[in-house]
Amino acid sequence: MKQFSGFPAKMQFTPIPNVFFSSLLPQISDIAELKTTLHIFGSLYRKRGYPRFTTYRELLSNASLMNSLREGTKSPDEVLRKALAMAIKRGTILHVVLDRDGAPEDVYFLNTESDRQMVAKIQNGELDLPGLKVEGHTYIDVETEEQPNIFTLYEQNIGMLTPMIAEELREVEKLYPEAWIRDAIKEAVNQSKRKWSYISAILERWSSEGRSDGTYRRDSKKTDPDKYIKGKYGHMVRR
Repeated sequence: MKQFSGFPAKMQFTPIPNVFFSSLLPQISDIAELKTTLHIFGSLYRKRGYPRFTTYRELLSNASLMNSLREGTKSPDEVLRKALAMAIKRGTILHVVLDRDGAPEDVYFLNTESDRQMVAKIQNGELDLPGLKVEGHTYIDVETEEQPNIFTLYEQNIGMLTPMIAEELREVEKLYPEAWIRDAIKEAVNQSKRKWSYISAILERWSSEGRSDGTYRRDSKKTDPDKYIKGKYGHMVRR
């Protein structure tokens, strides 16, 4: 066995939910299932955009994963299939079979509340995935001239979309026009305050005082970078 040389001084990290260690890890006895599950966490974390998912093709093309699944007389492909089946049965991941250019495509999500809702929408033809189709609904690549949704916009300009932030965005969608949310994200970027608390403070300020363009409630005379620290979320905003 080749000895590991140690972790470097500067390195990236992949977040793993605490419940994985407290509830899932004690149940997993198959090493291939464990390796595959951890690689799925890593793959989804590195994804950009919303929703996040991985496919069997992507996992199969992961050289690090496939090399780690070489065992006995079984092929890595066979081991991967079995590991995925175990993770699906355990409830760690969700599995949907869609169609890509006439061929079946295995698609995997984490089994979270938001992803369960996504899978239901996919199966009902309500949600688009890149280059995939289901039940006669053809889905085109997301890189079109259409504006990115607020979830993608947040990731592109502010930071990683955690489950907590995604839930916050779903809540503000119910309270404010989408244009407000987009503009609040843009304002946060312009002021170099890339924090969710700052965006929330902007939206609350606009709701109570109006906007400077005159289209919403009272007219605000000037844009003051510090005015957002005075609202409900002011104690959470740092200069």
